[in-house]
Amino acid sequence: MSQQLIDSFGRQIKYVRLAVTDRCNLRCQYCMPAHGIEIAPRADLLTFKEMYRIVRVLTELGVTKVRLTGGEPFVRKDFIKFLEMLSFNDLLETINITTNGAMIAKHIPVLEQMEKVQNINLSIDSLQKEKFFQITRRDVFPEVYETFELLEQSSLNLKLNVVVQAGFNTDEIVDFIALTKEKNVAVRFIEEMPFNGKGQRDIQENWNYTKILEEIQTQFQVKQMVSEKSSTSRNFSIGGHQGSVGIIPAFTRTICNDCNRIRVTPTGTFKNCLFDDGVFNLRDFLRAGASNEELKELFLSLVKDKPANGFVAEANRKQGNVSESMSTIGG
Repeated sequence: MSQQLIDSFGRQIKYVRLAVTDRCNLRCQYCMPAHGIEIAPRADLLTFKEMYRIVRVLTELGVTKVRLTGGEPFVRKDFIKFLEMLSFNDLLETINITTNGAMIAKHIPVLEQMEKVQNINLSIDSLQKEKFFQITRRDVFPEVYETFELLEQSSLNLKLNVVVQAGFNTDEIVDFIALTKEKNVAVRFIEEMPFNGKGQRDIQENWNYTKILEEIQTQFQVKQMVSEKSSTSRNFSIGGHQGSVGIIPAFTRTICNDCNRIRVTPTGTFKNCLFDDGVFNLRDFLRAGASNEELKELFLSLVKDKPANGFVAEANRKQGNVSESMSTIGG
């Protein structure tokens, strides 16, 4: 391949996170305010054709993986058709999906048939019905738990994403790990971030990577696993457990050195980092008639500005402190 996306730190970009919608059927407290967020007019969202084209050009520059997020991807009409469309891209190796699980159950057999769809990340922050309702502000725990069980029995690789929230679900960390004994699932605990539409939450305790690990070690003996270089999580195995455990230091950002990712928001904003406030609007560029060659040149130049880490990205923000909703960025 003649041209590849390599940033100024020598990191090769091979992974794009693409948010297909900013709409969501839940209202998780760490993601958005109770009344929701101001969603973008439909015409402002990238069309599936535009998304396909962006991914196609990126794969011609060496990107091999795409993660589809939202909002909630299954909220967007014809999302399954888009997955089929993406599957035709011969340069794309893997399509991963992040979902809240409330609407996916009936689609699991179709997903299993799609060769490139291999990994599903299911967001679930509590195993208690009442607490789940408190966190998500929606009463859908039975549906989500059923989805968890169906996915675990399917041929898809399953990861559970658990955002650790001080004052809410820290007492459930050991319960989630207990699931890995009999089930082949990777449970990943994520540090809470300020992407909730309001900014940093006022909390009494800081549940960072170290504190989460200490909590795990109160009941389990863990052994660090060797993770692939660009992994976002530090992963551990537990003797006698089928599954594994990981911690994602999303806020303390000790994983930035090997970052091989870029992001595209539902309205087409290109982001080099979760913590930047967007570096270019691809939607307007496409709709103004840009050719694929121009799109390639653009991507090659944009990644040159990828910051060393999330702290640099945050410091360089033009629009003040981090306060967007994860739903508008792409979870």
